[in-house]
Amino acid sequence: MVGGTAAGANGFRPRASALQFTNDFPHQPVLTVAIPGLGKRIPIGDASRGLCGGMIFTVRDLFEAGRKPPPDAAPPGPGSPLYRYIVRRLFDSWDLPRGGLRYYQLQATGDADVTWALGRRPGLGRITVVDEWPRVRTDLDSGRLPALGIVTVHSLDPLKLGLNHQVLAYGYDLVGTTVTLRVYDPNTPLAGADDVTLSFDLANPAGPVPITHNLRVGGRPVRGFFHTAYRWSDPAVISTAPDGPATQANP
Repeated sequence: MVGGTAAGANGFRPRASALQFTNDFPHQPVLTVAIPGLGKRIPIGDASRGLCGGMIFTVRDLFEAGRKPPPDAAPPGPGSPLYRYIVRRLFDSWDLPRGGLRYYQLQATGDADVTWALGRRPGLGRITVVDEWPRVRTDLDSGRLPALGIVTVHSLDPLKLGLNHQVLAYGYDLVGTTVTLRVYDPNTPLAGADDVTLSFDLANPAGPVPITHNLRVGGRPVRGFFHTAYRWSDPAVISTAPDGPATQANP
């Protein structure tokens, strides 16, 4: 790249390295929980609202294990090893209670800094470019795939937490103060999966910091993002083949 910097996880491309289906599950419980002594199971959640966090964690697990993604071209059915794995990793991706509180804190934060005589309350723009972007860059410079919590709403209503999103970054370009992140968006169909980006400028962290994107988030803006907690899990239970098409990332 002329006059800029490029880095990322070597060999990762969503079309070859990510799950081959989109985050488009039918109306069905995310999981069911048995009630001891009653012989009944209670349904929890609705998979049609999305399993994005489980999908991106599964993809990172597979990449770091050097394994190919499963060949499934359609979302797996309940009870299948892949579905159960995605659901488990979905709950891991929320990092409860800290992760849920972080989403709520950021969706309730304004876009720009608020200043007064005694100090400054940082806006979501500053949090994104000053606090979170360097953590994302460190991962990418080390060949890792950082998971991002994407904030798409500005609201004090906790019922809107489900409108936020999760993606996996795999590369970036930095030209001057302009960053373009390349991301795997589980909502984007495979044909366009390699072309999904987030772009923002570092020059004015006081905000607002506009983020240009082509994520599939129902037409909502991307107000900001944060680097989410991730721990690797062995995806061998999915029964995928070893030696995937992408170079293994640095663990």
